[in-house]
Amino acid sequence: MADVTVVGSINMDIVAMTNKYPNRGETIFGEHLELLGGGKGANQATACARLGKSVQLIGAVGEDSHGDILLESLQKSNVDTTRVKRVVDSSTGCAIITIDKQAENTMLVLKGANDHLNVSDIQNSFLEIQSKVLLVQMEVPEDTVIAAMEEAKKRGMFVILDPAPAEGITVRALDYADLIVPNLQETKTLTGVDVTDIESAITAARYLENIGVKNSIIKLAGKGSVVFTEERWEYIKGISVQAVDTVGAGDSFAGAIACAIADGEDIISAAKFATIVGALKVTKLGAQAGIPTLEEVNQFCRERGITHYAYGHHSV
Repeated sequence: MADVTVVGSINMDIVAMTNKYPNRGETIFGEHLELLGGGKGANQATACARLGKSVQLIGAVGEDSHGDILLESLQKSNVDTTRVKRVVDSSTGCAIITIDKQAENTMLVLKGANDHLNVSDIQNSFLEIQSKVLLVQMEVPEDTVIAAMEEAKKRGMFVILDPAPAEGITVRALDYADLIVPNLQETKTLTGVDVTDIESAITAARYLENIGVKNSIIKLAGKGSVVFTEERWEYIKGISVQAVDTVGAGDSFAGAIACAIADGEDIISAAKFATIVGALKVTKLGAQAGIPTLEEVNQFCRERGITHYAYGHHSV
């Protein structure tokens, strides 16, 4: 039995580094280009694996060189890819990303093979799957996500929904989520609340509670997060670091949450651990390449004088 099952997208990220974004219709010279593994599902699965958990990924890539490269990279990170299907008539998903000198990014995603992950793929995979936690997001078809959540609930798995990207959010998915982890934009899409501080984050969390989502972590970008559960809420302060690349930070956060929940931690403890992991991620380039290992997390805690963090038996 794996600790975590991830259902989601697998992309090749074409990353262009530049000092500033071009205006519409403008041509400028960038700094350099990188081809890096990405896709929210693959990123989250990689985070779980690097943080020491057994993880299986359900997704789809094309029968092309990008698919070959991405599968090899995932396997090197100890992600179980036996349930990633190859799609003959569609290319591997791709994200065209621009990162400026402030480490902010814009992203154009071409779904490709990700759109071919279907309900029957999920049902067939879950015939052989049992894990503690299911982690899903919205970069594969809605019916596929719903099917995965339904199958997970039948098996008593804890279901975490990362409702991203905002464009793909479906309210249907909220019915099956034990926990959701939206960012500011996604929170506004779900609740209509423009979150600007702790108070407005709590307002948004209460709205989510009223429509059936009992547990949420409202991410406040670099300012930290507000964790809201049935019993209590808590503000978790962000960790100051020198940002290089924010792509994949939310995926690292979600993966870390899944790891801690699989270890039996409560949601607040899980969020504290995920805050450290997310902060470390933005210090390195690459949605997957920049994800820290558990050893790097421990070292970071020692350097920062963090005497312990709640995450199973991995306290430092």
